[in-house]
Amino acid sequence: LSSEQTLEENITFVRPAYFIITGFIGIPNVNFYFVFLLFVYVLSVVGNGTVLTLIIVDHTLKGPKYVAVFSLALTDILSSTAFLPKIIDIFLFNHRYISYNECLTFMFFGFTLPAMQSFNLVALSYDRLMAIMYPLHYQVKVTQRSMINLIAFLWIFTITLILIVVGFITRLSFCKSVVINSYFCDHGPVYRLGCNDVSPSRVIGVLCPVIMLWLPLAFILATYCCIVYALSKISTAQERRKALKTCTGHLSLVAIYFIPILITFTIGAEIHPNARIINLSLTSVFPPMLNPIVYVLHTQEIRLSIKRILKFTQRDKVMAK
Repeated sequence: LSSEQTLEENITFVRPAYFIITGFIGIPNVNFYFVFLLFVYVLSVVGNGTVLTLIIVDHTLKGPKYVAVFSLALTDILSSTAFLPKIIDIFLFNHRYISYNECLTFMFFGFTLPAMQSFNLVALSYDRLMAIMYPLHYQVKVTQRSMINLIAFLWIFTITLILIVVGFITRLSFCKSVVINSYFCDHGPVYRLGCNDVSPSRVIGVLCPVIMLWLPLAFILATYCCIVYALSKISTAQERRKALKTCTGHLSLVAIYFIPILITFTIGAEIHPNARIINLSLTSVFPPMLNPIVYVLHTQEIRLSIKRILKFTQRDKVMAK
């Protein structure tokens, strides 16, 4: 036993100086796509930055719901910033060599932030469930403190999970290829390059989509089954429509996030690798851009907040003159 322990302690993991990211090869006029991504990035930062600013400065946007909205907008900004500038730098400026440590960092943020987008939608669905099923006791059952605790737990859980994922990658030796066939340091293409036992990475690679995507989606669907059941007990159709209208923004966010992923995973094996890479990259960048637009359109409190701020701004300009 002691000799086995000594052998394990003396194992040297072969870690390359760099990886080569090879996505988007052979696509005509692909540079236009990266310019489009830059445009998407600007819209994402401006839109989500506006939502964050409104929640910070407007005292009327302080309920538990807006704790989850703040976390979602923050996640969207971080996700866009982690992905888009790096993708543009890699492919538009042909910096396809990425160091080992930088690749693992890219992988960590590349999975942590999309997972938190999913979990933020879970928190918002819980908020809608409590608001509709217990309208008279909602402010007691869902407080700002309880929502902050829930969001903090989801962040800690997600970071811990992805640290385990990346930690397993550090236990791999790379003595063959260093070419990653993806648009970022994707977990699957990276661990498959390992030339020692990749079983832990393979197992967690199967578990992570279940934990980060399918369980949240199942929870959201279950909450809306409960919401529909609760609405069926409301006597008038007008009250049912009014209650359901409060869910339209959240349902739009769920559709924007999950439908492209479901389509990509459903037909992924049947489409060209480049088409799959483009589909996956779009599913990463579109939700952060569209989420603030959806919330501005569907949330009356945010629309009123924007109108108040614009009114104050115009009044200050008039007074300055």
